[in-house]
Amino acid sequence: MKIVTIVGARPQFIKAATVSRVISVHHKDDLKEVIVHTGQHFDEKMSEIFFKEMDIPEPDYNLGINSMSHGAMTGQMLEKIEELLLREKPDLTLVYGDTNTTLAGALAAVKIHIPVAHVEAGLRSFNMHMPEEINRVVTDRVSSLLFCPTPMAIKNLKAEGYPNRLYDGKEQKVLCVGDVMYDAALFYSGRVQKEPDILKDLKLKKGEFVLCTIHRSENTDNRDRLKEILLALSHISKSIEVVLPLHPRTGKIIDSDVVLKDIASTLKIIEPVGYFDMISLIMSCQIVMTDSGGLQKEAYFFKKYCITMRDETEWIELVEHSVNFLAGAKRDTIISIYENISSREFVDSNGLYGDGKAAEKVVESILKYVG
Repeated sequence: MKIVTIVGARPQFIKAATVSRVISVHHKDDLKEVIVHTGQHFDEKMSEIFFKEMDIPEPDYNLGINSMSHGAMTGQMLEKIEELLLREKPDLTLVYGDTNTTLAGALAAVKIHIPVAHVEAGLRSFNMHMPEEINRVVTDRVSSLLFCPTPMAIKNLKAEGYPNRLYDGKEQKVLCVGDVMYDAALFYSGRVQKEPDILKDLKLKKGEFVLCTIHRSENTDNRDRLKEILLALSHISKSIEVVLPLHPRTGKIIDSDVVLKDIASTLKIIEPVGYFDMISLIMSCQIVMTDSGGLQKEAYFFKKYCITMRDETEWIELVEHSVNFLAGAKRDTIISIYENISSREFVDSNGLYGDGKAAEKVVESILKYVG
């Protein structure tokens, strides 16, 4: 049996690494995996380093599609993915998350009647202004296997009438398998250095810095929101170092604006980092501040409070358990939440994302479906 796995962005590399490892270690005689990298994240620090560090097999195809509008990018991906799916003739196409890569892979496959499996199905922000929300909603609708990371994701799908009947008359299978990113955190954290080089290189001390990332278009494409976030970070940086691994796109926006660039100069801006360096920074920081979906969970995995600079989150269970705090993009709100939790001891809520065997359940379900 053969599957085509389609990835293109940092979080997808991490998720795919767990599933690819299960296939190669336990099912290499049963299942052939063909990996397609769309090129959505093309920077070496955003892409290649993850394949090297995490022992992900080199992609069989690299489409090199990036730096375009949503429509142009998705359209080109659709065209190229369709070509290679017709060539490879897989039994199933596997997609992850909520990016343009996810949507293009799912649409290309289902239009030529290849079943789709969606890892991280059922997540909802209920904000249709987010490209990611559109991507995940459409991908869920055309997928045959919906692998949900949490009971909340199952609840969301049930509220929308899932499972549905698909084009071939079969009913979709909705399964709660846990979160493959939790699998990755458990497996790869054992490889992290006790005294990480990145802390020495950046002259950082454990517990004495805040880790922050900003990349969502709702923040970066809205100057007022981005300015408010940067002003909040600048204020916080007066009392503790704020480390900001800067996404290339966010960096270009800041560099093109004199005011934003001046505010950002108060922060410790660094190049994007690989997975192990990021884990090291999460494990060593005081608090995480982000608009990234994946980093919200990674903060929880490593027992760090997270301030989410968005108006909503798909990971509502983290908010309900008071380990993640929605701040929006208001300077005073961000600062107030930080001051309230900066000295608070982390209170763990175990078992929110499964038992660390999500990837095994994904592969077993795929084998059963296509077998």
